[in-house]
Amino acid sequence: MNKKELLEGHNKEEQILISKMIDKMEEAKQKNKITNTDFLDGYQIRICTEILNKAKFNKYIFFGGYEEAERKIIVFYPDKFKFIIEDKKYINSLCAVRISLPNELYGEYTHKNYLGMIMKLGVVREKVGDILVKESGADVIVMPEIVKYLLTNLSELTRLRKADIKEIQINELEKVEIKTKEYNIIVSALRLDNIIAELAKTSRMQAKELINQERVFVNFKNEIKQTKLLNEGDLVSIRGKGRFKISEIIGNTQKGRYILKIEKYV
Repeated sequence: MNKKELLEGHNKEEQILISKMIDKMEEAKQKNKITNTDFLDGYQIRICTEILNKAKFNKYIFFGGYEEAERKIIVFYPDKFKFIIEDKKYINSLCAVRISLPNELYGEYTHKNYLGMIMKLGVVREKVGDILVKESGADVIVMPEIVKYLLTNLSELTRLRKADIKEIQINELEKVEIKTKEYNIIVSALRLDNIIAELAKTSRMQAKELINQERVFVNFKNEIKQTKLLNEGDLVSIRGKGRFKISEIIGNTQKGRYILKIEKYV
């Protein structure tokens, strides 16, 4: 399939994403070199995987710094560099910055805080991968080209002036356990607006506002269709409210309402 056919049926934002990915893929093939994309979120990974399958191209891997990474890059490689992939030498495609807080700031900052500080420096989101937050600080996975900039500028931020900030190797990452809180909700229907109202602890009208304000994401895709039906396993993010997973549709009440088991990421 040619590029035009691969872009067909996708919106403008998706077409830009696909075009950039195809350019990296073609560069690897034509220039006989290893190339990679910037970081992709879960929705973008799904789109790119569909396109790569359509293009019948299989000389690539997804890599985010560690096996369970949420945000990943695509590494494309020609046949002659297959040994680099097999030996996992592509690990050098990414770098990491460790932020170690002074004792008095332990547990003070969340993922949102660290991301906000990095964005404040003018760094675009696609240059930053997962942020592994722990009580003593965070390990931030990033593209190599922004490491020096972060090392120079993060320490200038008021919140991090007393922090120790240094570059570490990817194999030095300290993995953190993802913490979730389980609870049940009851909804009259599996529509997005119904579920958002319960997750955000607000009215249906305010839930619709959140959706209209493009603050709601389903499986990493911005969703503005209020009547969209959700399913077991769906991930729902509400900006300013948190991230949730519909881990199980338990059953129905006597009045026919749905009982859902929810995991909230904390």
